[in-house]
Amino acid sequence: MLRLAEAVGGGFVRGKARRLSRRFFARTQNCQQTQEAVLQRLLRLNAGSRFQRDHGLDSQTSVRGFRGRVPIGDYSYVSPYVESLKTGDCSALCGPGNALKMFALSSGTTGDTKFIPITGQFLKDYRRGWTVWGINTFDDHPPLRRLKILQLASHHDQFRTPVGTPCGNISGLVQSMQSRFLRFKYTLPAALLQITDPAVKSYTLLRIALADRDVGLVVTANPSTLVHLAREMADHQDSLLRDIHDGTLAVGDSVCPSVRRALAPHVRRPNPGRARELAAAITPCGRLRPREAWASLTVLGVWTGGSAGAYLPAVRESFGNVAIRDHGLSASEGRMTIPFADGTAGGVLDVGAHFFEFIPEEQVGQEQPHTLLAHELETGSCYDILLTTASGLHRYDIRDVVRCTGHVGTTPVLEFLHKGAHIANVTGEKVTESQVVAAVRSATLPLALSLSYYTVAPVWGTPPAYRLLVEGRDVPTLRDAERLAELVDIELQRLNCEYADKRATGRLAPMAPLTLPDGTWAEMIRRRQSQPGGSLEQYKHPCLKPDLDFAETLVREFPEVAPRVA
Repeated sequence: MLRLAEAVGGGFVRGKARRLSRRFFARTQNCQQTQEAVLQRLLRLNAGSRFQRDHGLDSQTSVRGFRGRVPIGDYSYVSPYVESLKTGDCSALCGPGNALKMFALSSGTTGDTKFIPITGQFLKDYRRGWTVWGINTFDDHPPLRRLKILQLASHHDQFRTPVGTPCGNISGLVQSMQSRFLRFKYTLPAALLQITDPAVKSYTLLRIALADRDVGLVVTANPSTLVHLAREMADHQDSLLRDIHDGTLAVGDSVCPSVRRALAPHVRRPNPGRARELAAAITPCGRLRPREAWASLTVLGVWTGGSAGAYLPAVRESFGNVAIRDHGLSASEGRMTIPFADGTAGGVLDVGAHFFEFIPEEQVGQEQPHTLLAHELETGSCYDILLTTASGLHRYDIRDVVRCTGHVGTTPVLEFLHKGAHIANVTGEKVTESQVVAAVRSATLPLALSLSYYTVAPVWGTPPAYRLLVEGRDVPTLRDAERLAELVDIELQRLNCEYADKRATGRLAPMAPLTLPDGTWAEMIRRRQSQPGGSLEQYKHPCLKPDLDFAETLVREFPEVAPRVA
């Protein structure tokens, strides 16, 4: 009876999803018309909000009038309105029929965590984008219809504002709202999201997921999470197999009683047959890998653009030669693209959800850049994205740089390249230059150090990490350099919640120093000045370099004295 209900419900859900997909593609045929309609819808939705009154907007404002009255801004521009939202004044950004559901948390461009408002209409738009992505992925891979989904998410209700608004992760909210028919497809129970200890959550996730042999689709944002999951699987394989065999949970005492009771149906039944299957799947080198644990695994849904692509070889090693479908450029602020093919980071702009504008890459940073509308983008060119959303963000600079790789109808297909020049983002941590400057400033004080120049840069590894590059003259001993890097690491965790999360879960290794020969920075400055247009007064030393190859390249170019690496 359960399987019959699943089949009937699944057919109804798939039919509805395909209608949404057809509607999406119909909208792509006339991008300009669709986007003009979206802007009018958003202005009507939040009509009467304080933001709209402050900027002279109403439901009749044209695209030209909108762009002329609202300046381009980042989180700092909208934060006063968000602060009012946090105290219960929903009219600061939202119209009367656009209820605030939660705040999605994200690291900001300053030391503060961003509280991104999530409203009812925004949530509908967000879920619709996921539905379109999902139905096309399922239709392209028919075996998924009989298999299960392993989705890795975080809780949407980690804490609340003084007026009771949940703060957390939007993916957790979406998961909590699934219909009972769709829940049949998911391996993990919603109660798992309430576990706050990263190690306990990771182990419990694997304990439940490994007991399910029918996992066919694994979905998470960062491929670094998959690499970490595979490492945890191998590290704890003996305990995991014993728990599956006996119907136990080794970390159960570390889970709060209410969550433990909710998880009990998923862990209390002994499954010696599955334990034997997993034991037989252990490789000759003695490690259990996802590729053998889930023999029916068909698709991985993860980011593949930008620095995320560096993880794919390690993902392939652990998960096998399965299809990889980028799940689109998305952030707490909104979903921007929907990919419709495997093996590419390119996705069609979600033109029905938000109103988009684009700054040509060469104009990023200018006081008054000339912005383009979505239908005006040219194949091969790169742009910075601006968002206007149902949650009340207007001309919001999310600082994502994308390349237009083509068009569907008149709608651009975009591939994520990187965060803005002053943001490093290897595993989703989004470290900013201002955060690095603040962290180094705080760390040097107790050590009584004074640095002439320094740069923080990511380096690839298993897991990756950040290096603090300093000259030897500024740090008298290797121990001084190590202690400085340690304090910078601690301070960055305080300033950036996502950096702290990646460090706590092992997706980023601790920061370490790399001490350079004396005179390295002076020579680098000299070389930059010798280039066309270079001058001392225009030189700005990069305190943060997002380039994964920067440290290695710098060492290779200045081989006079071997650098010290902790």
